[in-house]
Amino acid sequence: MKTTEASTREAFGKTLVELGRHNKDIVVVDADLSPSTMTSFFAQQFPGRFFDCGLQEQNMVSIAAGLAAAGKIVFVSTFAIFVTCRCFDQLRLCLSQPALNAKIVATHGGITVGEDGSSHQAIEDLALCCALPGFTVVVPADAIETVEAIRVAANVQGPFYIRLSRQKTPIVYSEGCRFRLGKAVTMRQGSDATVIAVGIMVAKALEAADVLIRQGIDCRVLNMHTVKPLDEATVVKAASETGAIVVAEEHLAQGGLGSRVAQTAAREIPVPMEFVNLGDRYAQSGKPDELLQRYGLTARDIEQAVKSAVRRK
Repeated sequence: MKTTEASTREAFGKTLVELGRHNKDIVVVDADLSPSTMTSFFAQQFPGRFFDCGLQEQNMVSIAAGLAAAGKIVFVSTFAIFVTCRCFDQLRLCLSQPALNAKIVATHGGITVGEDGSSHQAIEDLALCCALPGFTVVVPADAIETVEAIRVAANVQGPFYIRLSRQKTPIVYSEGCRFRLGKAVTMRQGSDATVIAVGIMVAKALEAADVLIRQGIDCRVLNMHTVKPLDEATVVKAASETGAIVVAEEHLAQGGLGSRVAQTAAREIPVPMEFVNLGDRYAQSGKPDELLQRYGLTARDIEQAVKSAVRRK
């Protein structure tokens, strides 16, 4: 596994410019955070197609709905905590119910916003957006996958929620990876257990698998980049072939990837399962790596969860 790092939000901003050059129907709205969300790249190149709504996130989503209803492909960007928690009513009424073609690309997801503290840590966002009918929910594993996810979202009709990180994250793909919406990627084969991970936890799952193989546990790693619609067939296959599943995500225990995988496994092929997540708690302020350590979101935590699931087979 590569150890180099890159910014998913910077990859998003640069990809927007590329898409904007080829499609004049692409427009971008932001809420006074374009230097942080990296939509500033688009604003510099296409000022007539960029709309800064100021600190009025609810109005921003409503404006995006109007632009989408007029036939535009709208990219909406701000911090994940603001667009999901503050704007949930607008997401529901203005985008989900009419199934409009707006792409919410939210940066600063999870607890790795660090020192900004719990008020800025979006850890309910996947549950909220998965609850919205018609929404596609994606969490890329690295900057390379982010580029491909943004390209796909621009060409697929309907509302999207794509969660990106604040800090640079490890690169887990080689250049030119193929992104297939709703189809998990097998990052590593294995026969004793499966780790199904999303976002920054994919790199940690691969790290844990490297340790586990030296201890005699052959661990499959799946990148479930599309949380909704879930690749249920791959979940069932993993349960059938490895007999144990661990789900790892930078999110609360309720309503995220773990809940969706567990629903599928319970219905189709129940197996021992463990969950690496934040549980039922908000996090403190601190440096990103220290927070991941404190709240049990490390490769070591995944390793221990896999051993527990394997013991229960």
